[in-house]
Amino acid sequence: MPAPATHALPRVSHWPAMLDLAQSLSGLLLALFMWFHMCFVSAILLSEDAAWIVARFFEGYFVFGRALPWLVSVFVALISSLLAVHALLALRKFPADWAQYRAIAAHSDRTRHGDTLLWLVQVATGFAMFFLAPVHLYTMMTRPELIGPFESADRVWSGFYWPLYLILLFMVEIHGGVGLYRLALKWGWLPARNTRDGRRRLALAKWALTAFFLILGLASLGAYMKLGHSHAPLAGEPYVPSWLRAEPAR
Repeated sequence: MPAPATHALPRVSHWPAMLDLAQSLSGLLLALFMWFHMCFVSAILLSEDAAWIVARFFEGYFVFGRALPWLVSVFVALISSLLAVHALLALRKFPADWAQYRAIAAHSDRTRHGDTLLWLVQVATGFAMFFLAPVHLYTMMTRPELIGPFESADRVWSGFYWPLYLILLFMVEIHGGVGLYRLALKWGWLPARNTRDGRRRLALAKWALTAFFLILGLASLGAYMKLGHSHAPLAGEPYVPSWLRAEPAR
């Protein structure tokens, strides 16, 4: 009796799963960075001196006794590299042509599924950030010494960067919030035993965090615009903290 024929199973590649994990981790790191970044930027809401302290902290001023702006350049270069890796990994899932885009748009319209719509929002905001974020990152990497209360305010107002920052603020916060929400769903980080309750709580947390950081970002941008407007006649003058200013002669 002849032996039964055996069929070799197709070889399974682990690369798609590994690339998906890398995309998730890079997105998580970038989202957390943006939240911390927004908290540091909002120091201007406390005082100009507080903003100066935060800027000099990242330059190693309080460790080495002097500012080393190149430390900021190195850090921004690392963030830029992480952003580039994340973008390349995310491009694998973007519609490759008009036909694919029409197919996913028709699917979203037919199913009326909220999470599918959020995925389209993430695609649109990610596409916008692909063009907007490099402008900001390049400026920070090449001119790190121009970060501070007056320096940043002059760039925002006199340098007319505020439209870029305004659009970028909405793109980043919406993209990051949606990304963390979808990341939690993908890896099963639901804050409830019931799936429906978990999704609802995650959605509420997502919109609450997005609203909080948008309000914080708008308030910070408004503060820099106000400071830049008042400092416009002296644009280019570096900020000197209150405790380092020379006392007036008597």
